[in-house]
Amino acid sequence: MQSENLIDIHGLNSYYNDRQVLFDISFGIPMHQVTVIMGVSGCGKTTLFRHLTGLKKTLPGKIIIEGKDMGEFSEAQLMRYRRRIGVLFQSGALFNSMTLYENIALPLRVHTKLADETIRIMSIMKLNMVGLSEFWNYMPSQVSGGMKKRAGLARALAMEPQVLFVDEPSSGLDPITAAGLDRLILELRETMGMTVVVVTHELESAFKIADRMVVMDMGTIMAVGTPEQIQASEDGRVRQFLNREADPQDLSVDSYVKCLLDRRE
Repeated sequence: MQSENLIDIHGLNSYYNDRQVLFDISFGIPMHQVTVIMGVSGCGKTTLFRHLTGLKKTLPGKIIIEGKDMGEFSEAQLMRYRRRIGVLFQSGALFNSMTLYENIALPLRVHTKLADETIRIMSIMKLNMVGLSEFWNYMPSQVSGGMKKRAGLARALAMEPQVLFVDEPSSGLDPITAAGLDRLILELRETMGMTVVVVTHELESAFKIADRMVVMDMGTIMAVGTPEQIQASEDGRVRQFLNREADPQDLSVDSYVKCLLDRRE
């Protein structure tokens, strides 16, 4: 039976040298929905993000994309997958030596054989989608942090991806700018039917945009469900995260290691 999810993760473990950072991660990412992966800093969100975007090698059988095993992708297949996804990195990751327009046009120049005029039209359209068409010839150093992030989103959309991955969209932004970016993400889901995966620790943003939520802690999955299901969770660690409560025991290195070992058993 074929999965209704675009991406399925099955028992994913991940290491940096000998240090394990993800422990038996399993959940699905539904098509045409916004899935938010959230948790405190250091919980493993970024490592999971790197696996999902093909930036970190994945063993066979662990990530299945529309029935195809990502762990068995050849280099050519991995490149094709990367062309099907858009990635908005936390900082925007713009090239400082290029104008906003040149940043958006770059993926089209590298990965397509489109005519220059077609690339120009498509790039300006993407800048218009994020409200930056009047700033097409500005350098990244000449615009605000929020505008950089919106330009990064325009570049992530340049190839009209099937899946958009967004890393900490609200990080470093004022509340009004962050709310505008949240609205853009929802518009992409609604008007383009796009599958969106957002990694964040910002609760307000997460509950505003999510169709489905994944809550992580210390490299494990604590809860998966709709925002309503997560809000109603009785798991102590989930409640602690949602209520933004610091546990004094968490300040102890010994107690942290003990909790980590308990979760591995």
